[in-house]
Amino acid sequence: MALRLRQISLALAVAGLFRLTDAQTPAVAQTGAVAQTSAVDRTTEKGEAAITDPNVECSAYNYPPVDNHISSFPPIWEAASILPNDTVAQAKWNSISGSVPTNISVKVIIFYYPDSDPDCWWTDTLCTIPKLAGLPPDVSAAPEPSTLGYGFDDGPNCSHNAFYDYLASQNQKATFYFIGSNVADWPLEAQRALADGIELFGLSWFPPVTTFSSVAVFAELWYLFQMQMIKLAVGVTPTCWRASLPPPYGDVDDRVRAIAHGLGLQTIMWEYDTEDADVGGSGSDAVTDQDVITNYQAFIQTASNGTFSNTGAIVLTHELNNFTMSEAVNAKLNLMQHHKHIVPVGVSLNKTQPYVETNYSLPTFEEYISGQVIANGTRISPTNTTSSASSTATESAASSDSGNGEAASSSNGAKNLGYDTLLLPVFLGMIYSLF
Repeated sequence: MALRLRQISLALAVAGLFRLTDAQTPAVAQTGAVAQTSAVDRTTEKGEAAITDPNVECSAYNYPPVDNHISSFPPIWEAASILPNDTVAQAKWNSISGSVPTNISVKVIIFYYPDSDPDCWWTDTLCTIPKLAGLPPDVSAAPEPSTLGYGFDDGPNCSHNAFYDYLASQNQKATFYFIGSNVADWPLEAQRALADGIELFGLSWFPPVTTFSSVAVFAELWYLFQMQMIKLAVGVTPTCWRASLPPPYGDVDDRVRAIAHGLGLQTIMWEYDTEDADVGGSGSDAVTDQDVITNYQAFIQTASNGTFSNTGAIVLTHELNNFTMSEAVNAKLNLMQHHKHIVPVGVSLNKTQPYVETNYSLPTFEEYISGQVIANGTRISPTNTTSSASSTATESAASSDSGNGEAASSSNGAKNLGYDTLLLPVFLGMIYSLF
């Protein structure tokens, strides 16, 4: 069997985190906006959502319901591990570890990986049909015809109010994939997503997860989804997730899928990529603003030629910075014109219960496209405990009017890292040669 040399390094995650943390800088204020000088409320979701000055949005604030319990989580922006005294997490790991395969290698530093793709490693082959028995397929397309699964990675961004205001003005709901460390930094921004009727899924706490031991993968997902940063800050526990590998690529294999499945998480991937988060850099692989615009145009052309007439699409776009959010706004009209429906990913799946908690539901696909874009949205008031966050009276920012929205793709579809030779940069100057 032919073997190809593959290389991947945890150092890439470090480099990718520079991208994520640096991206949390103020977005350009809306046209005509002036600096916000009056007193602002930084203690509630409503108060935070009312801020119009991105510089104020992106200034740090204290939020006791999260701050008082941050010691119950691994350090943010670092790889997670089970905390020494966390007997609940350890018991949960013990309960699912027996179903996690031990014959799938951790994909770190230099290793050989077979052409046959025995691990269904998405990063190499874009594989979405697990080869390990008992695992469900990844979701990589909206199953409804002529439908765009609309979503954004890497949130919440501190300066997203103008973008969320725009979505609300269009009555457009979407799926947002939140990073636990961002949620810890910007909990009120995360709360706004739920209050606006946005569907919350999650990204791994510190990608890339296939380079971690199995217990470390568990810790990533446990503290993000189960013990649970999103639960603590927002009040809900997502049942879907996406594995991300900076700068941004997907990263999942059957070992990681087995752990996620044991935690009740459905894996969501994509087939098209705008490359909006890749802008910058240097060399032959550098992505420009115009490249992203071209990728949007290519995706629109793909939609217009009938490619999605039987099955819709999911594309990779980001809430990462002002550029990515602005391009989403710029693309919206054209995307509306070339898709019958633009809906949150869970809605396209008829996933009416996107969270473990049953006091929040989303409409079915048919309900959504008929104008009922909210089913039972609840505004959340997190409590001072890590085990629960109470929900209060139903209140959501939506009116009836079916929304249509954004998304996009690179001209070559999703980013496939399965080249004959793949060399990824190694942190601190450690470069390994392919041989």
